[in-house]
Amino acid sequence: MEYVKLGSAGVEVSRVCMGCMTFGREADKEESIRIVHTALDAGINFFDTANAYTRGASEKVTGEALKGHRDEVVLATKLNSPMGRGPNMRGLSRYHIMQQCEASLRRLGTDHIDLYQTHHYDPTVPLEETLSALSDLVRQGKVRYIGCSNHAAWGLCEALWTSDVNSFEKYVSIQPRYSLLSREIEIELLPLCRTKGVGVIVYSPMCGGILTGKYKPGDTPPEGSRPDTNQNFAQFFNEECLTTVQRLGDCAKGRDMTLPELAIAWVLANPIVTSAIVGARTVEQLKQSLPGAEKSLSTEDLDEIAEIIGPVWIPPRTPMWRYT
Repeated sequence: MEYVKLGSAGVEVSRVCMGCMTFGREADKEESIRIVHTALDAGINFFDTANAYTRGASEKVTGEALKGHRDEVVLATKLNSPMGRGPNMRGLSRYHIMQQCEASLRRLGTDHIDLYQTHHYDPTVPLEETLSALSDLVRQGKVRYIGCSNHAAWGLCEALWTSDVNSFEKYVSIQPRYSLLSREIEIELLPLCRTKGVGVIVYSPMCGGILTGKYKPGDTPPEGSRPDTNQNFAQFFNEECLTTVQRLGDCAKGRDMTLPELAIAWVLANPIVTSAIVGARTVEQLKQSLPGAEKSLSTEDLDEIAEIIGPVWIPPRTPMWRYT
């Protein structure tokens, strides 16, 4: 497993990050522990979860699975999503940040969080309040680094500027969606991250399972699948995208690779990408994805893939109310 710096921060993380969203939900406690140990054996030292994943169950299982290995890993979690029915049980206010940091520490069974990330942009709270609270957590020793997720380029830029002028801690990383089918971050966000030295931890490199190759043109999303229940992935479940996936599958076969391996190798071939989050419901699923981190793509490979996927498609902009 290769390790790289997390943006301009000094800490080093594996090119594959173990996504723990399935823990305590699709994967029960026992299987989750096996997945974590398989990841550790493969050299993965980077684990990502969130307080909102199954209302804390993912954090709790992740913490239990990492017992005896806590000092070997970079442990990341996130906050912002609703954690209760009260008006202060969501968002990026100082109140909610301090409350949820303590709750995450308890569930994870640790005295510090290595990377504490804001899960979504919150337009209802001044950035100064959010970054001041996160900076205090760093000074208290409860958090090592701070990062963000699902921020547009302008939002990240505003946050970096706010940290500069107020001497707050800076976001060292961002966690955006990125895959062969979902590439809008190439236009503004990735160039910004390259210029400012922000690490890029991409999620959904398999585009909600669409890039596993199990769906064919003309198929309909299976009931309960991510393309069936999540609009972020449903927008790619159409004849054109599935035909593209089929062509990508042929491209992978011609290089003695599986499509999941190609999907992982492709996102990691981007020099601005730090790490790719890989989730799994079973140990077998994780083992199918891991070889992609060891594959390399030549310039000719990348050119052929570029011809297949075509230019960047920008999905409809998310209404501001979706961020609140």
